[in-house]
Amino acid sequence: MTLFRFEEVTKTYGPVTALNNLTLQVPEGAVGLLGPNGSGKTTMIRALLGLIPVDKGSGEILGMDFQRRQLDIRRMVGFAPEDETLFPSVVGVEFVAYAGELVGMSSKDALQRAHETLDYVGLGEARYRKVDSYSTGMKQRLKLASSIVHDPKLLILDEPTNGMDPAGRDDVLELARDLSHNKGMSLLFSSHLLPDVEAVCDYVVVMGAGRVLTQGSIKELKQEHRGRFEVRVKSPDQSHFGRRLAAMGCQTEVREDSLLVEIPPGRSSSLVWELAAAEREQIRYLRPQRSTLEEVFLKAVEQP
Repeated sequence: MTLFRFEEVTKTYGPVTALNNLTLQVPEGAVGLLGPNGSGKTTMIRALLGLIPVDKGSGEILGMDFQRRQLDIRRMVGFAPEDETLFPSVVGVEFVAYAGELVGMSSKDALQRAHETLDYVGLGEARYRKVDSYSTGMKQRLKLASSIVHDPKLLILDEPTNGMDPAGRDDVLELARDLSHNKGMSLLFSSHLLPDVEAVCDYVVVMGAGRVLTQGSIKELKQEHRGRFEVRVKSPDQSHFGRRLAAMGCQTEVREDSLLVEIPPGRSSSLVWELAAAEREQIRYLRPQRSTLEEVFLKAVEQP
């Protein structure tokens, strides 16, 4: 099923082209949106939600025309923007309940759901505190609670871990993972932090200069490097086995507790097993090396 699609969408701000004839189709699930500053990520999100008009093009989100059904879209989508959009003098539970009322919930239902979502994001004990007393991490979780109070089909998070300490960042990532993988909610996770995207998402879209540079499932994009393997042997000293492989024509790199081995052309990984047998060494694992998400990203943005 398609989560959203754009067809030849262009958006300009004066002389700046934020979206450049953008065409893409994205499946349901947990989707990461990557790109350097100015790549068009936030503009695309705001266009999808009908918050800004586009110059030309068409498309839909959750099967609804993003230019004609903005109100319906906002009732089915939760959005936690990068900017701080909180009311400082309001207590947490009132803020979340107000967010529920804005999308059409009754006051009673919105308040009940506000309590439930605050418990879910770990702010139950702070529900009656004013927002201006919240820490950065608490404010991020409050934004998350307000974006899911109406149980949306799609949750959009724009830089949700900005400014957070490691523990708070892990909490938000775990919540995003749970919502997208256990609660049946699709997710669009926009971030410049590649480890965050990889921790949560199964699919990624890389943008640059207002267009798609690459997209696909993370697993498929992280292709195997032919002839290159990660090897770990039982011996604490990996370097001895690495030197023996180098003597047989392999290129080796000693890492903290393993070896990166490039097999010479015309040979296979059986060379490693043969040497291990000859050396009476035990191989703990041997697996093809795969690209990292960082390598996928850099390769995409370096394209002319």
